[in-house]
Amino acid sequence: MEPTVRIRKLTKVYRQGDINVVALSDITLDIAQGEFLTLMGPSGSGKSTLLHIIAGIDRPTEGECFVQGVDVARLNESELADWRNHNVGFIFQTFNLIPVLTAAENVELPLLLTRLGNRQRRQQVKTALELVGLGDRTHHLPRQLSGGQEQRVAIARALVTDPQLVVADEPTGNLDSHSAHDVLEILKSLHRDSGRTVIMVTHDPKAAAYGSRAIHLEKGELTN
Repeated sequence: MEPTVRIRKLTKVYRQGDINVVALSDITLDIAQGEFLTLMGPSGSGKSTLLHIIAGIDRPTEGECFVQGVDVARLNESELADWRNHNVGFIFQTFNLIPVLTAAENVELPLLLTRLGNRQRRQQVKTALELVGLGDRTHHLPRQLSGGQEQRVAIARALVTDPQLVVADEPTGNLDSHSAHDVLEILKSLHRDSGRTVIMVTHDPKAAAYGSRAIHLEKGELTN
């Protein structure tokens, strides 16, 4: 079976003034359909850069990154935005909710870029919020929610377009241990129960233990 993510000889170099900073160096990696992969490593190891390239948020300097058979590095900006909205759910450490919008309105945002009608959008928002246990918080603003609830709204927003690939960048970094456990259980259930591929960046071994496989990066290189 073709892997969901196929990376070959991937390198990412950032230019800082007169200096080239190598964020990733010659990465080759396959991620299987339905896998829950955790990317580990110290700060500056390149794990978030790798995640962003897989999600189509950043582009490699060299090499290939095929996601569900699409070479995302070769898409133009418009194609990339459309592909990302339909195929990838991204969960951020800082939630990135819009303060003046309700939970339902925040979750609905990705659907506004689709051709779905109002009724279909409302149904998908309802389903996504119920999936993360927040069906009773539909009309709450972010300031009326706990940190853990805000992150669950962010997960619902990532899932509302029904993507097969969910990526999460330190999703428990701003949460207490109880809320972190709840979020990790949701991610684990996405992998276990619905067969989605989940890729999570973390520096926490306890969080990484929820995944089915962990890989480590050090100074832009895979160490295992």
